[in-house]
This record gives sequence, C-alpha cells and structure tokens, in this order.
Amino acid sequence: MNHVAAVNSLLAALPRREYQRLLGRLEPVTLTFGEILYEPGKPIRHVYFPTDSLVSLLTLVEGHMALEIGLVGREGMLGIPVALGIKHSPVRALVQGTGTALRMTAAYFRSEYAKGGSLNRELNRYIHERIIQITQTAACNRFHPIEGRLARWLLMTRDRMGTNHFHHTHELLGNMLGVLRVAVTNAAGALQRRQLISYSRGEINILDGKGVEAASCRCYQAVKNMHDSIPGGHSSLKISPVAAAARGLQPGADQQGDRGKETDEVHRRDRQRVDTAGVSTALSAGARTATAAALPLQSYPTLVGD
Repeated sequence: MNHVAAVNSLLAALPRREYQRLLGRLEPVTLTFGEILYEPGKPIRHVYFPTDSLVSLLTLVEGHMALEIGLVGREGMLGIPVALGIKHSPVRALVQGTGTALRMTAAYFRSEYAKGGSLNRELNRYIHERIIQITQTAACNRFHPIEGRLARWLLMTRDRMGTNHFHHTHELLGNMLGVLRVAVTNAAGALQRRQLISYSRGEINILDGKGVEAASCRCYQAVKNMHDSIPGGHSSLKISPVAAAARGLQPGADQQGDRGKETDEVHRRDRQRVDTAGVSTALSAGARTATAAALPLQSYPTLVGD
C-alpha cells in the first residue's frame, strides 16, 4: 500500500522507496501566469509535476490564435514526449494558474523511466488518461454549444487548481475555447443569470458546483468517469514533503477545496498585467526567449500532448 504523501497525485501513487529516490532530483519551483514552459519544436529541458498550478497545452494553427487541447494540473505531469524518446515539444505549454510544481531534468527523468518499475507503470496510466482527455476535448470543441463547453472548462480548472475562484478574461477564455470573445460573454452571462457563477472584471467564482455540472456538456463527466474507472487512477491528493517545505505547509494537510484569500490574491495580482491585452500578452510572453514555430501536426504526438 502506498503511504507517500504528495500533492501531485502521479507522485503520490509511487511506493515510498521509489519516491524517496526521486526526491533528491525534484526541485520545487513557482510557475507564474503567462509563463511559457514549452514551445513547439523546442527542446524539453525539464519535466514538471504541478502541485497547485495549472498549465494549458496549446496547438498552433497558421492564421489562427492558439487553441487549447488539454489541461494539466496536480493529476499529472508535463513532459510526456521525454518518456517516449522525443526530445522536442509538439505543443506550447502556457501557465494558466499561478502555483507550485516539482521539476526534474529531462535527462534524469528519461533514465528513471527507462528502468521500468512504478514510475513507468503510473505514467503509462496517465498517458492513457491524457489521450482520453484530448480526444474528448477535440470532439467537444466541434459539436457542443459554447455554454456547455465553458462550464466544462470551468469545472476542469476547478478540479485541477482546488479552488472555485480564478481569474480569466473573456478574450483569454475565447482563445482557449476557439470562439469569439462575444460568444464567451454571452455564455458567461447565461451561467451568471442562473446564479451558477459570478463573473466581474475577469474574476470568476463558481457559486453552485452541482449546477455548473448540470450545465456542462457530457464531456466533463465522461472524462471524469473514465478517470475514476482506471485501476490505480490518480485521485489521491496529499502534500509531498518537498512541496510542503517549499510552501511552508505541514505534510498531509488537506488540499481539497478553496485555497483561501491569500492564494487568490496572488492569482489576481500576477494576472492583472494581462487584463488589458488578454491572451495575446500571455502568448507572446515567451517570444523574447523562444520563437514560436508550429510544427506540422503529427497524429500521435498531438494526441499525447506536452
């Protein structure tokens, strides 16, 4: 039975001995809203295990804004291509929620994964979950109304960040969902009129979680049910010793539910700089250090994601 305490549930699934071996190579880092971790065609130098941060996986299509194809939070990791022997990212990885993560060099992770064992097994399960999420998202973006898709996205964000409060502009949400800003405004207004959410100046609060689930398209529950049905699925969310040390928390503290006013204020302050420019500022934030060069989309790398 696993007794490892880790806020990242993929790490939490590892036996204590294996986790302790990895511990010395896991570096606590803070991921900031708008930060770009990977660019298409650029080398993957680190893999990340988010703890209370949130990262969008974006595919770049010529003549269009980036489109979100997946979300990664405390249930998994960024850097799957490294495990598959691929050294470059097929997507852009954009931080959507400020928070912490545990980082490891790609070279060390590659050597650990090659040994097999529990890390290999748990990551294979997660790859399967990610394929389900990304393929369901593709179908959702094609067939479902924007109101249901927005509700799905809000629920997925809530689940991964552990809070009912977050900050996203209409423009940013439109680009994530592949629709015009006005469509997000109308959809958010409909949810607000039903008193399911409150939304003002980019500040979003989920007021009625059950109501938002009812308003969501079936894709949210379909992915969640599939996740829950996978043997050994990653649902145990506890704080790891290294994450606790980085954040000044006691190991084993419960991370379910809202994270409090202090964390929300960090989110608001860090994201305030993109309120006027929307997603364009966030997506161009990494242009100073990396040139966005979209690769031809290969079916398998696109499915796998980051």
